[in-house]
Amino acid sequence: MADTQQVDASTQDKKAERGAARFAKRITAFADAHGGAEGHVEYLGQRGARIVLVGADGAWGDLVAPTHALAERAVERAGITVHESFDGEYAARVRTGPYEWTRMAGIQVGGPRNPGQG
Repeated sequence: MADTQQVDASTQDKKAERGAARFAKRITAFADAHGGAEGHVEYLGQRGARIVLVGADGAWGDLVAPTHALAERAVERAGITVHESFDGEYAARVRTGPYEWTRMAGIQVGGPRNPGQG
């Protein structure tokens, strides 16, 4: 039984490493497209963790990883600077466009309704 547990742990480790590599590739692609990037990993409870990315040009994006450990490993592999919190100078670099404003404000400022709203 001990051999089976070792094989299962090894398989899980390899699967987690492949997942981290996939996320790191997406983070690196974002960084390459936006002149570099910095990030923040936010714990989402059972849902996992959210990786918020801010490019050097002010563009932003996010990814949701199934576990906090996987998110941490992915940003480490991508080699980006990771902030402890999403505030201050880091958050001030985010540049939003018309899409974000209409999605955030929606009908309050005459923007398009979100799908499913009555």
